Amino acid sequence: MLHFKKGQSIIREGTAGEGLYFITDGAVKVHQSWGAGKEFILRFASAGDVVGYRAQVGNTPSPISVTALEATAVCFIDNELLEAIYRADTSFLYTMMRLYATELRTAEDRMRDLAIMPVKGRVAAALFTIRDIFGVDEKGYARVPVTRLDIACHAGTTYEAVFRLLTEWSRKGIVSTARKTIRINEQELLRRCIHTE
Repeated sequence: MLHFKKGQSIIREGTAGEGLYFITDGAVKVHQSWGAGKEFILRFASAGDVVGYRAQVGNTPSPISVTALEATAVCFIDNELLEAIYRADTSFLYTMMRLYATELRTAEDRMRDLAIMPVKGRVAAALFTIRDIFGVDEKGYARVPVTRLDIACHAGTTYEAVFRLLTEWSRKGIVSTARKTIRINEQELLRRCIHTE
C-alpha cells in the first residue's frame, strides 16, 4: 500500500508507465499538460477507481499525471505482475477490458460535451461530477474540496468564468459555497443549464 499527501504526485506525465494504481482511500485528479503552464483535468477519481492503465500499452510513457486532492492510499500492481494475472485469470482480464471500454465511452462522451455544450452547461456538469464521484458531507457539501481553478480545468473554461457562474448561482440560491466546497441546492435548476442549447 502506498500513501500520498494532498498535492503529491502519484503519476507524472511523461514518466515510464509502471503499472496500475487501485485507489483504496482518498481522491485524485487525472490531468494532462495543456499549453504553457496550463492543465486539463480529464477526470476525478476516488476509492474503488483505477488509474494508470493508459500507460500499459507497449510500455509507453504515461500520457497523464495523477495528483492527490486529499490524503490518498493506493494499491500498486506493476505491469509484470499484471501480465501474469491477466494470463492466469481470464475473468480478471475480462473485468479490466470492461473497465477500459467504459472509460473510453465516458471519455468520448465528455469530449463531445466539451465541443458542443456551452460554458454554463460544462461548469454545471462539472459540479455534478464532483458531487457524484466524491459524495457529500453531512451538510450536503462536496466531501472533497475542489478549487475553482480545478473546476475550470475540468470544464475546459477559465477561472473567471467559473467564478462568475458560481457567484451568480450562489446569489440565486442554486448552489452554496463554503471555502473550496460547493453544495448543490437546486438540482433541477442546475440540470437545466446542462440541457439548454
